Amino acid sequence: MTRCASQLLLLLVLAVPAATTADAAAVAVPPSDETFRWPRSLSFSAYNLGSTGYNQAVAIGKMLRDRHGVTLRVVPGKNDVSRLLPLVKKRVQFSANGMATYFAQEGVFQFSAKSWGPLPVRLVLSSNGDSNQALAVAADTGIRSFAQLRGKRVPWVRGAPALNVSTEAFLACGGLGWEDVERVDFPGYNAMWNGIVNGQIDAAYATTVSGSTRKLEASPRGIYWPPAPHDDEQCWSRMTAIAPYLAQHIGTRGAGISTEAPHEGATYPYPLLMTFPDQPADLVAALVQSLHEHYDDYKDADPGAIGWALDRQDLTWVVPYHEGSIAYLTKIGRWGAAEQAHNELLLKRQTVLANAWAQMTSQALAQDRWESTWMALRAEALAAAGFDPVWR
Repeated sequence: MTRCASQLLLLLVLAVPAATTADAAAVAVPPSDETFRWPRSLSFSAYNLGSTGYNQAVAIGKMLRDRHGVTLRVVPGKNDVSRLLPLVKKRVQFSANGMATYFAQEGVFQFSAKSWGPLPVRLVLSSNGDSNQALAVAADTGIRSFAQLRGKRVPWVRGAPALNVSTEAFLACGGLGWEDVERVDFPGYNAMWNGIVNGQIDAAYATTVSGSTRKLEASPRGIYWPPAPHDDEQCWSRMTAIAPYLAQHIGTRGAGISTEAPHEGATYPYPLLMTFPDQPADLVAALVQSLHEHYDDYKDADPGAIGWALDRQDLTWVVPYHEGSIAYLTKIGRWGAAEQAHNELLLKRQTVLANAWAQMTSQALAQDRWESTWMALRAEALAAAGFDPVWR
């Protein structure tokens, strides 16, 4: 990363306390869809072509063009960093992102590096569909439970902690860790799914409606989703200790599953439409309003797109909402005192992380000591403020 990019990241982090005050305060009622002057163009980053995140972003883009004359440019990225960097550098206004949103907030994994650090991320809206987030296996392996992955070939995608941590969580459901499987590294998401179709690995992680999963389903290998049984308390205790963002869910849409053959597993919102606090509140409010009022325009464009409905939103998740989203949700009666209190708690957590990071950057530490020192300082600061560090 360039020195310029590193300085921009630090400025974003140090801006959190001020942004926290703005977000916690009452915000102006957003303009109506008729009076807001839309920009001629917007840009989203998203996962690679063919992913459900990319497909949903394109569908939203068509709605924006048809309804408001806005051209949406969707910039594909093969991993978490390549989706977030354009947003940090202000090359895009929003990202149709994944769990990296949470990891970036926390300053962990890729984001614990000296050139990154915790970021003041904000949710706009997210998709909560009928699919699951899950670890698939090739059906020809005969594997029917996560415990049976012992000794099997399991992928690790470089620069994609969201994929790797979630994979680890499902391994944990079966009482396994990375040391119990043969780890096979891949440069990106699509390469991983090509790998399982081609017989290089035995499992791969995705949302069940991802286009890549259909390729495996249609291949000679076939697809199977081992369950994460909801009555297995030990499985879920081990899973959520690694991935606290996962929730129990019955998936009914995707490759190899249906309402007649549901999948008992887990999910989290995906994609997460996110930005930073300096994104204009009126633009964010107008975008949320349009996503709500013109939902029928794009909900059938991708199997996961139904998840953008307002009654499917988790308004007390692990990442705070943007003030523009709050303004519109408040206006239509979807945001109340409980949601505001939770949001302010998340903003406080971000402030604690930003202050801890500022303390880190004031130290002259060698690169080989940076991550371990940061992770220890981070855990200490969060615990002292009454928060669960999750990662220690």
